[in-house]
Amino acid sequence: MADHARRPLLFLDVDGTLLPVGGVPRPSPIDWDAWQDASNPQLAKLDPAHGPLLRALSCELVWATAWMHGANEVIAPLLGLPELPVADLPDAPEEDDFSVLHWKTKALVEAAAGRPFIWVDDEIGELDRSWVTTHHHGPALLHRVDSQHGLTLVDFDTLNDWLRRIPSAQAEPTN
Repeated sequence: MADHARRPLLFLDVDGTLLPVGGVPRPSPIDWDAWQDASNPQLAKLDPAHGPLLRALSCELVWATAWMHGANEVIAPLLGLPELPVADLPDAPEEDDFSVLHWKTKALVEAAAGRPFIWVDDEIGELDRSWVTTHHHGPALLHRVDSQHGLTLVDFDTLNDWLRRIPSAQAEPTN
């Protein structure tokens, strides 16, 4: 069994990643209380097959989303996931500005603390990739998902392929 302290982390976004936004833009500004409520009709777009696929990955799953702990309360049960750790993120900005470093990037590199990690999100840009390459002293995969469709089987193949190349990911999945 690999040392769990060195197992790769997978920082997982919700909106646009697990919850596709195809055809229905989020309201702006977002009423987070309504959006993150179990009655949100958009939650029907979640794919229950994602839960077992995520749990089968050889890594430690961590929420990295503006949903914060709400992801454990609403999203995890719908996907059959256990309660997951939540990355300590700064407050999400009211509007996205893709010309600057993503608001999660520095916090995720800090949370990884040198461990190999994957960040799965629909808002990753080249500036984020460059910053992580410069500031993270370990393997990292920043995997951008098409927000119109969310995670696909092709995305899971990419994640599994990367994890197979990381020695600390060779243990059995535990999530």
